[in-house]
Amino acid sequence: MQFQPNHQNMQTGAVSPQMNHGGHEMFDVHEVLAGAVTTLNTYTIMSQHVQDPELKDIIQRQKQFMTDEYNTTLECFKTGQDPSIPTQSYKMHQGNDFTYGFQPTQPNKPIQSAAEINDEVISCSMLHSVKSGATAKTMAALESTNPVVRRVLADSVPNCIEMAYEISLYQNKHGYYQVPQLTQQDMTQMQNGYAPSQIQPPMGGTTSFH
Repeated sequence: MQFQPNHQNMQTGAVSPQMNHGGHEMFDVHEVLAGAVTTLNTYTIMSQHVQDPELKDIIQRQKQFMTDEYNTTLECFKTGQDPSIPTQSYKMHQGNDFTYGFQPTQPNKPIQSAAEINDEVISCSMLHSVKSGATAKTMAALESTNPVVRRVLADSVPNCIEMAYEISLYQNKHGYYQVPQLTQQDMTQMQNGYAPSQIQPPMGGTTSFH
């Protein structure tokens, strides 16, 4: 037998699927949707300044995926029910090889005109936008009472992580995203600073099954 939800409001009675949202959820999902619009606007504005074909491919693929995900989130938020197109999984095209270490670079500072927009500025804006989306969606999912909205938001967080990873890999390859690394001795000491937990049998001993 399929479970039929029975959502109630103490003052007004039964709650329809469209109204099956708590107060925190309404505000947090509003922030998610507003942030998604801002990110898509940023991608649209920046795309006309991209020089590198590889970055242009990334920005186009991510923009299309984020547009579909935005529509899915908006639909389930409005209806409170399963969206017509479920959440998909983003697949990046980058490899996953990082180069560690620092090389001298010019200090970073805000640009003063649109003429200074380059692929580094664009990719940094993309990365910041996607990482902000991951944070907003996580917070919203933790506050969502509607099970569909909660699942859609939770399923979309790994996509933000994957897109951010793709951008950071691109940046690292071009020297825009430099990654420091601890010495091997320090890393080994930190890795060995924890030991596995030993599972203790329940009080009264173990039970044998034959």
